[in-house]
Amino acid sequence: MKEKYRKILRTALFVLGGAALGYIYYYFFGCDGSCAITSSPWRSMIYVAVIGALVAAITEKENKECNT
Repeated sequence: MKEKYRKILRTALFVLGGAALGYIYYYFFGCDGSCAITSSPWRSMIYVAVIGALVAAITEKENKECNT
């Protein structure tokens, strides 16, 4: 059960970190309206948060025991 909470916490941290990075990217490099993603802080935050969730899922270690 502890591993389940650790997995949820890890994914949540990646998502929140991604959202923060998305806002920072919007703040420093965002467009005035011509860019699809960086023209709005919400779009930028959601886009990078989804990428953070995908990175968390891809880099997760699986705890499988070998049956050899």
